[in-house]
Amino acid sequence: MTQVHGNPAPNAAGPGDRTGLGRLIGAGLILVGLVLLALGAYLGPYTYATATPGKLTVDTCTVDYKYRSSTSSSSRKKTKTRWCYGTFTSADGSVKDLNAELKSDALHQRGYVIEAIKTGDTSYQLDHGWVGAIAVGCAWFFGALIALAIGTFGAVTGFVGGGASAQGLFRTCLVLVGVGVVGLVVSLLVVFFV
Repeated sequence: MTQVHGNPAPNAAGPGDRTGLGRLIGAGLILVGLVLLALGAYLGPYTYATATPGKLTVDTCTVDYKYRSSTSSSSRKKTKTRWCYGTFTSADGSVKDLNAELKSDALHQRGYVIEAIKTGDTSYQLDHGWVGAIAVGCAWFFGALIALAIGTFGAVTGFVGGGASAQGLFRTCLVLVGVGVVGLVVSLLVVFFV
C-alpha cells in the first residue's frame, strides 16, 4: 500500500478523537464535582442539623497507635488517635448512652465534660457548632468548584485551544480554580482551628 505524503496513517488518532476524549474527561470531572457538592452538603450542614447535641462525661481516654510502613524507605510512621469513652447525655435528656466513644483532640481526666453530637446509632463527634459544619461544607464546595471549572472547560473545548471564546472560557475557568483553591485553604483552616 502506497502512502501519499500529508495523509495521516490509518491508525493515527485525528484531532477529533482527542477532542472527544477531552470532552469525555470534562464530563467526568463535572460528575465528580457534583458528587463532591452532594458530599459537602451531607457531611457538613445536613449531618450537623440531624445530629443530637449533648455532652459526653469522660470515664477514660486512651491513645491508639498505628504503624504504617513507608514505601519510599524502610522507616515506619507512627500515627496516634485519641479516644475518649464515657456517658453521652443529649441536651434535652432524651438520649443516654453509657458506652459512648469519640475521637478526641486531647486526653481528658475522668469526669471531664466534652461537647459532643450523636451522628448515628453508635457514632459521636466533637461538637464544633454551625461554624465547623458550614466550614466542612464549604471545603467540599470549593473542592467541587475546582473540578467543575476544569470539567466545564474540558467539556466545552475538549482541552484543545481554539479561538477567542475558548481563551475567554479558559480565563474564566482559571479564575474559578483560583477561587476554589483559596476557598478550600481558608475552609480547611477554619475546620482545623474550630
